[in-house]
Amino acid sequence: MPKNKLPVPRKSAAAEDDEDVMAQALAELALEIVEPEEGDAADLRQKETQLAHLVRNALRKRKDDVLYGAIERAKYEDLAAFQHLRAHIEEASATMVIRRDGKPAEEINAFLVPMFINSRGGLKLEQTFQDVPAFEMLRASFQQAGLESPDATVVLISHAYDLGEIDAISFSQLGDMLREVAATMSEKKMVDTPALAASTRGWSGASFAPEDDAMELRFLLGFARTREDDPFYQAPADEDGADAYYAARLERYRQWTLEAAPLLQSCLAADPSLVKINFLYQDLFYGAKEDAMAELAMLGMMSDITQALDENKLDAAEVSAVVAPADVDDQMVLRVNLYRDGVSAPLASPEMPFDMAADLQTEVDDICDALGTIGIHAVSVALRFAQDGQPIEVRPYSPI
Repeated sequence: MPKNKLPVPRKSAAAEDDEDVMAQALAELALEIVEPEEGDAADLRQKETQLAHLVRNALRKRKDDVLYGAIERAKYEDLAAFQHLRAHIEEASATMVIRRDGKPAEEINAFLVPMFINSRGGLKLEQTFQDVPAFEMLRASFQQAGLESPDATVVLISHAYDLGEIDAISFSQLGDMLREVAATMSEKKMVDTPALAASTRGWSGASFAPEDDAMELRFLLGFARTREDDPFYQAPADEDGADAYYAARLERYRQWTLEAAPLLQSCLAADPSLVKINFLYQDLFYGAKEDAMAELAMLGMMSDITQALDENKLDAAEVSAVVAPADVDDQMVLRVNLYRDGVSAPLASPEMPFDMAADLQTEVDDICDALGTIGIHAVSVALRFAQDGQPIEVRPYSPI
């Protein structure tokens, strides 16, 4: 899967040393925040403020190498520091606060709506977003359906981004895109938007033959500008109230997908009847992207398992599975070993990447649930797979 890694430009040794120092300082600061000294709340708040300042400064100066380098360093030094630092940088790059004298503070954020699109022959870029009225209705639907505040200003980009395009948007480019969108909302004249234009670089990946049944991951990219204190976005403080708030939001989103599907079909193909859309959940830029990548990886793993069953002429009920993490080239993956009854060697060992910021138990549960949906119910889990491929500490899976 893409890792959103930037190409490495040539730099002087001094510049590289300076960026290395800055990246290390960020990683160390994140570690100090997640492992604070006891009883020094003021010092912790100061370090949080310092972290926010350093991240914002790097974004403003387009120091992507510093930000990506800091995350990579933290990943190998401390998991909690890695998770805290990455979450902070992602939120800072996808959200901007606008302060003007005499006016309430406003916030503009970037959101994504991921979707899997099934069609015959695949989408054609030149056919997309030709239905201008349907697109304008789609943009307005975010507020009409209660996904965004009625007092918000919502901008939707008329492009179905593929994963390659989304993955190529760096932290600082997303920050530039936020500033450009904010300027278009504030100015009464045309504003140049080079970062936005650069983000629609065109789709990558294999093309489909006209008779192929295609499934493609695409994203809608939008921006919402709101007052920072807009009560629409404030979840209740108590647990029951918060649960009800998010459940109501989820139901509004489910209803929106039904109403938005025909509009989006008209935006994606000359013949909307040839397109079927399965929506994932709308979220801020990085949360939606990570969820979509995880779902894509899961679908790929299940496809590999189904193919292995077909090639070996086996029914799902004739195999068992062991699920566990494994280390592959210093990267953690989640692996499924499939076993034929009475045979010790696995007939297939498909893998999917594991995001170190994710919860391992949740990811394992999701894989085990997916195995059940394709008919594999003899499922075990293990502590991990050793370097020789053997599972360690195997036990039957039972959902918690």
